[in-house]
Amino acid sequence: MRRPGPRGRVVSAAPSATAARGAWSNTRLLLLFMVVNFADKAVLGMAGPDIMRDLGLGREEFGTAQSAFFALFSLSAVGVSLLTRRVRTTVLLLAMALLWSVAQLPMLWTAAGFGTLVATRVLLGAAEGPSAPVAVHHLYGWFPQRDRTLPTAVLMVGAAAGVAVAAPVLSAVIAWWGWRWSFGLVGLAGIGWAAVWVRRGGQGPLAPALPGRDAEAATKAAAVTEAAAVTEAADTAGPALRRILRSPTVLAAVLGCFAAYWHMSSQLTWVPDYLRTDLGWNGTLAGAAVAAGALANGAALLGHGLWERRSARRTDHVPRLPSGAGAGLLMLVAAGAVAVFAVAEPLWARLPMLVGPMALSAVMMTVAQTACGRIVPAGRRGPVLGLVVGVASLGGVLSPVLLGRVIDAAPTAAAGYERAWLLTAALLAVSGACAAVFLRPERDARRLGVAADTAPAPGVHVA
Repeated sequence: MRRPGPRGRVVSAAPSATAARGAWSNTRLLLLFMVVNFADKAVLGMAGPDIMRDLGLGREEFGTAQSAFFALFSLSAVGVSLLTRRVRTTVLLLAMALLWSVAQLPMLWTAAGFGTLVATRVLLGAAEGPSAPVAVHHLYGWFPQRDRTLPTAVLMVGAAAGVAVAAPVLSAVIAWWGWRWSFGLVGLAGIGWAAVWVRRGGQGPLAPALPGRDAEAATKAAAVTEAAAVTEAADTAGPALRRILRSPTVLAAVLGCFAAYWHMSSQLTWVPDYLRTDLGWNGTLAGAAVAAGALANGAALLGHGLWERRSARRTDHVPRLPSGAGAGLLMLVAAGAVAVFAVAEPLWARLPMLVGPMALSAVMMTVAQTACGRIVPAGRRGPVLGLVVGVASLGGVLSPVLLGRVIDAAPTAAAGYERAWLLTAALLAVSGACAAVFLRPERDARRLGVAADTAPAPGVHVA
């Protein structure tokens, strides 16, 4: 069977190698999207000591500048995610990349000071807030439910890769050309990604149809498979949004992601300063340590994704630990590692925590989004993922400024950092325990009456 393409072309409705190539091509592009996204986030932390020195800022003021990034992050995540019901995700992703790239460039101006820094961070956060939920929603238009964990993990690896690549590169740029050019570099990288996306980005065949322009194509495509028809019916007759948002899975996912955002933001903001001011490392060594920690995050995400895909495709029906329980236990391990990082006296005992088990908290970002995607009909997936990320990202808002106050209020920086890391460890432990008990997407999907999207991708839809 054949169906009309978006520009009058006819595309095969049968699963094909072309569809698979399109799915993984978009996954790779969105991996790069997240690399640039998190390089944008990392730049302030890497340039932090130099910015504080040149602009005369204390740690609390610097933490305020970092938190400014999240001022509109949550509202934007929710608002733009609601637009996914009316605007193609290809267009939204392009607009976000261009906006966040432009937001970085004013810091190249030598007269730009603290006010400009705060204003550009607010704009940057507004542009980047919806990036993860919209990217995940776009990706799920290419993959059926059972195959989503690995591409979601690959997407989240971009976060780790962004920090891993940015840390040494930005350290070198700061050393050679000054901290202002670190902002310019990530801005130019975002513009370059946008140019590639215009040519290569595509809308997936499992993406929900949009009203108006896509209505005719959606009507014709509804006859392609029975599974597609079932999905369309579920989109309009699914459970009420309030029931979905009150489900234990969504609540546990929000709390788990809140802790993961808190942990991520605390590391991006304060680990470089901690290594340079408390341990006396230079910028190059601090950048290498941050990069190693980010690579550990990427390895944890990718390893977990591969494990989940292998488990999903097993046919022996051997009982296994639910993904929510597994992710919760991994967060408990990460909490223990952060506590050791806080109190261990010898340096050789601390650093393995940074480049090892502390990275396991990142797995929650993949598990939470996959779990929420499971219990939501496709037509409502974008808004729900946006709400989850919007609320959870408040952890990124609070972490820099609150930990900055904790550090400055302590008698010494070393004592302040110990208290800050222990507070982070406690938050990870509580959220991990809640996820282990309550994050059960399959159970809640049955209770809400949401069928799994297991239909194979019927073809390739190039935007």
